[in-house]
Amino acid sequence: MADTAVRPDRPAHSTAPDNAAPTFDASIDIDALTPHLLGKWGDIRLEAREMITDDAFWQIPGQHYLEHRERVLEQCRLLAQRGAGGRAFPTEYGGLGTQGGNLAGFEELVLADPSLQIKSGVQWGLFTSAIYQLGTKKHWDRWLPDAMSLDLPGAFAMTETGHGSDVQSIATTATYDVEAQEFVIRTPFRGAYKDYLGNAATHGRAATVFAQLITGGVNYGVHCFFVPIRDENGENLPGITSEDDGPKGGLNGIDNGRLAFDDVRVPRENLLNRYGDVAADGTYSSPIQSPGRRFFTMLGALVQGRVSLDGAATWAAALSLKIAVTYGNQRRQFDDGTGEETVLLDYGKHRRRLIPRIATAYAQAFAHEELLQKFDGVFSGETDTDENRQDLETLAAALKPLSTWNALDTIQEAREACGGQGYLAENRLVGLHQDLDVYATFEGDNNVLLQLVGKRLLGDFAAQFSGKDTKHLAAYAARQSASKLFHGAGLRQLGQTVADLGSTARSVELGLRAEDQHQLLADRVQQMVADVGTRLNAARKLPPAEAQEVFNENQVELLEAARAHGELLQWEAFSDAIDRIDDEGTRSVLTWVRDLFGLSIVEKHLTWHLLNGRLSTQRAAAVTRYIDRLCTRLRPHAQDLVDAFGFAPEHVRAPIASGVEQRRQDEARAHYADLRASGAAPTPEKRARER
Repeated sequence: MADTAVRPDRPAHSTAPDNAAPTFDASIDIDALTPHLLGKWGDIRLEAREMITDDAFWQIPGQHYLEHRERVLEQCRLLAQRGAGGRAFPTEYGGLGTQGGNLAGFEELVLADPSLQIKSGVQWGLFTSAIYQLGTKKHWDRWLPDAMSLDLPGAFAMTETGHGSDVQSIATTATYDVEAQEFVIRTPFRGAYKDYLGNAATHGRAATVFAQLITGGVNYGVHCFFVPIRDENGENLPGITSEDDGPKGGLNGIDNGRLAFDDVRVPRENLLNRYGDVAADGTYSSPIQSPGRRFFTMLGALVQGRVSLDGAATWAAALSLKIAVTYGNQRRQFDDGTGEETVLLDYGKHRRRLIPRIATAYAQAFAHEELLQKFDGVFSGETDTDENRQDLETLAAALKPLSTWNALDTIQEAREACGGQGYLAENRLVGLHQDLDVYATFEGDNNVLLQLVGKRLLGDFAAQFSGKDTKHLAAYAARQSASKLFHGAGLRQLGQTVADLGSTARSVELGLRAEDQHQLLADRVQQMVADVGTRLNAARKLPPAEAQEVFNENQVELLEAARAHGELLQWEAFSDAIDRIDDEGTRSVLTWVRDLFGLSIVEKHLTWHLLNGRLSTQRAAAVTRYIDRLCTRLRPHAQDLVDAFGFAPEHVRAPIASGVEQRRQDEARAHYADLRASGAAPTPEKRARER
């Protein structure tokens, strides 16, 4: 689990004092930095960005949702015509056969319209991918070409009104009829309606339907079936009920809806049978004997949704920062005492609200690139092993919650940082927040995903004691208690206090450098996992109901440990990226940005570090003071850092980030300068009284 496990033995990064003043004028080489942010498939990202400079792909703010839906459908047809929908599929069907490149290009569509990104994801990342990943060649030959060209629009019918993240418990059934050699698809009650499905309300003509496969009176668990739902005229086929979800909080360019099946019959061959098949006589067979492993293998084949959301959320956050920082570098407010008003980004609070979020966006971008390469290795077949698939699923489940939550936080902060201008629809921030809101709950609710990560961490923790007697676990628990006693008793704190000498710079040099940040982040994950793991292990022999109660009592801490694990992975990815930077000035600035990211995480969890004796109160105070220093140091580089995201004006499309604000400010300053020079400026009341 090299890519997802806590790695305390990871080689240390630069040990030079990060707080030392640079011996040169550090600056960013934007042209050299942008390719690092775009990653391995930067050429496909740039190709996608060039395509969406065409205003035919742009969202129209305030458009009625019914018109918006039809516009997005036509945009998807344009994507299909330009080959953008088939990058992931085999060349023999007209695709490009690139898995990582496909997602890289797909993620960029969020810059045009998040509805376009998600609807194209429904069509090609879910519906068509289900045919490809869960089906076999007979299914590919029959349906892939039309699905890729959008001649066959489709829905991905997994989620039910009554079961979202708990896919194993969905209620839709597919019962095999031996005499007819057909599956009968049935919705047994209202809560089993397939819900929130893109393309289900109006546009879809077929659906990949997940249902409990029943044959010979045995339920073999969730499988996927290709089910036609509408004819070429858009009319529901017999037995199909569809409902429109109507207007939503965002993503209103997508025709989300519900589907129900009243004993709908499909041929036996419509079972997508890569992982499970039913013979003509009703006999079930599967290359995977374990029902649980079979289920998770099928769902793992569709992990790309989580991977792509991680990337799209990262770029959406970056876009909001590009808008807010550009505006903050031009907008002036309040006289600074010299007759000039102060640029917003020169205010300490404004730096503090935006620059740490730039650091987080960079950390996410570098971590996403590692996730994308991991995904490509597995799905291209180059590194496709059970272990790598499990690692990929864990990594996606760890990063997607962090990036989607951060996108909402960053977009909202950017909106507030732009004041009333940020609230105007034309400046995109309000719309971005509305559209990305649901990213936190689809493709897996964020908290459910973190629980998957937590359970993986617990599994790795338990594996350390596999085959060993209880004495080993007792000895480990004793060591953990001793460690907590050592830290909590203040012994390490005392050492920190003596070493700090009352100097913020000295505190950072002695205890908050790269290797110290890594230790603080990794120690927190390890301690929390060990604490929860030890308590749950002690409850193993309890009755099931009592054991579940113990788990519930530890669930919040387990989720927090999983989140801390994701933050550690982002920090490590950022540090690895710095090692690949050749330009000295860029590397120096990015090191400060990485430190800002790491110390911001530590600051967020200062209470934990203090209570667990990881930091003295002096050094804890130094964390906050040093973050302020880093924000000041990075303030001259803020514009370069957001410009390095590589967005063209056609991607930004926010008037306040177009230069119009600078022109307004220049006009105002010129007006008052001319007024003063002419001698016609009125005398302020206060000065008049002083005469």
